[in-house]
Amino acid sequence: MIAWIPVSIAAAAFQTVRFMLQKILSSVTLSPGGATFARFVYSAPFILCGLAAYLGISGTALPALGLQYWAFVVFGGTAQILATICTVALFKQRNFAVGITFTKTEVVQTALVGLVVLGDPVSLWGWVAILIGLGGVLVLSRAPDAAGAWWRHLTHRAALLGLASGVLFACSAVSYRGASLQLPELGPAVRAAVTLAAVVSLQTVLMSAWLGLRQPGEIARVWAARRVAVWVGLTSMAGSFCWFWAFSLQNAAYVKAVGQVELLLSLLASVLFFKETVTRREMLGMALLVLSILALVLAG
Repeated sequence: MIAWIPVSIAAAAFQTVRFMLQKILSSVTLSPGGATFARFVYSAPFILCGLAAYLGISGTALPALGLQYWAFVVFGGTAQILATICTVALFKQRNFAVGITFTKTEVVQTALVGLVVLGDPVSLWGWVAILIGLGGVLVLSRAPDAAGAWWRHLTHRAALLGLASGVLFACSAVSYRGASLQLPELGPAVRAAVTLAAVVSLQTVLMSAWLGLRQPGEIARVWAARRVAVWVGLTSMAGSFCWFWAFSLQNAAYVKAVGQVELLLSLLASVLFFKETVTRREMLGMALLVLSILALVLAG
């Protein structure tokens, strides 16, 4: 089996657990910003210490990190912060499985952004898969109790948050692949670790400043919630490392497509853990997105 496929599946599994923990934090103790900050601040120490230990033991020297590398890191890191805030806020609008599914428009967005920014091509059948995915988004965009023309439901809060999250996650994925490709002298796993350390350090600083200015007291609440929040950090670290590793090996659109196994995992979490109900319409929308994912993988 090609290495990037199991790595992508592992990333999706860790991400599902992390989103579950963030849903708990945001619904009980923390704001969306605080729940987002928790994933960065509690993963940064582990990432930096792990990277330092590896470099020291292996005798590997850090390469020069140029301006283009840092441009990818800053843009991708900022986009991921905003995307995560949108996702956590979305959990309060619709149930867990549907909230996650809305964010999965990122597969479509990643294909487009990757083509424009990095020149990563998508085949004809790949674009067919994208259209199927758009059909799934249109189905999911209709709230269960909504009436009227379908296009009106793309403007409700849940749809807008989900679509915004998908666009921003796409920008971050392509940016991280772009940053990783700036370090060709390192192996894929080491490239992933170096880029992850740079990104999470930046995100921790940015979120600390933002919360200090806009939500005084939220950092203290993140610390008070550390017994759960530290697991958000650990699962975030593991999931992010796997995503970055896969991005260093393959087109970001295909990595995200395989990672959509998270849809099935989130559905199980929604039903078994959060005891939520998934409607037939929502099942149809998720089925179309899964079909789109499978077609996109086959096209690659």
